[in-house]
Amino acid sequence: MIKKLAKLKYLPNNFEIIEQGDHVICAISGQIIRLEELNYWNVDLQEPYYSYKESAIKRENS
Repeated sequence: MIKKLAKLKYLPNNFEIIEQGDHVICAISGQIIRLEELNYWNVDLQEPYYSYKESAIKRENS
């Protein structure tokens, strides 16, 4: 683990690594998400979410 924040471009079914790293930060909870565990994000807002729960919170508050 290199413990570096990655910069990503979130696409509909994948993401593109813009700047190498091993994790991103959840836009709702602030939790660290390892790239190999990243499953939830919003393409329009370009935000990652730790789990479906954080994703649902964002949808409810939008």
